[in-house]
Amino acid sequence: MQPNDRVIIALDFDSEAEAMGLVEQLGAQASSYKVGLQLLTAAGPSIIRWLTGQGKRVFLDLKLHEIPNSVAGAVTVAGQLGVAMVTVHASAGTAVLRAAVEAARPFPHLQVLALTVITSMGEQDLADIGISGSILEQVERLALLAVSAGCHGVVASPQEAMRLRQVLPAAMLIVTPGTQLAGEAKSDQTRTATPTQAILAGATHLVIGRSITRATNPIAAFASICSEVAECSNR
Repeated sequence: MQPNDRVIIALDFDSEAEAMGLVEQLGAQASSYKVGLQLLTAAGPSIIRWLTGQGKRVFLDLKLHEIPNSVAGAVTVAGQLGVAMVTVHASAGTAVLRAAVEAARPFPHLQVLALTVITSMGEQDLADIGISGSILEQVERLALLAVSAGCHGVVASPQEAMRLRQVLPAAMLIVTPGTQLAGEAKSDQTRTATPTQAILAGATHLVIGRSITRATNPIAAFASICSEVAECSNR
């Protein structure tokens, strides 16, 4: 993969117009975009059709957590829309993950990613919902469940990427939200790292939003991140 293919830009906007404006501003260099619940609720599937029509790869971050039949139906629609990646909560269990993988099978371009523990959670948050053990232990447990179900990759914070790279098959994707530039103000994500730290830890893809979308010069910010990824990749 080229460095720019490893950077997924999070289109966390309230309107289709804002999202389209940024994509057009970044142009051909930016190839991959995340559409999450915020933009999908605001714009519907038309934004996905527009992005794929522009030749962009869409990471559809649905965080599916439903009964197997409902999850399979959503994954099928994602495949029909031309989505490249779709997320399913690993905590939904093996049957749900396998249903998602089977639903994606007719669409060779579609990869199912198992979401482990969302990046806003800390140790106390796990305890609050009755899960004993550390964040790292829970992430590893759910990641191995994803492997057994046939998922193409996992979503985890950069802080767990190094351990996951050690225990997962080499071909598994490790997609890391919670990636932001050094010196930036802390967001609602608690488990974060810089692009350099995430790549060196073993991440295959970085999901980056505010560092680009709220930058004074998004083009320069994206280029800087890609340079950082390229430098790490050559080490």
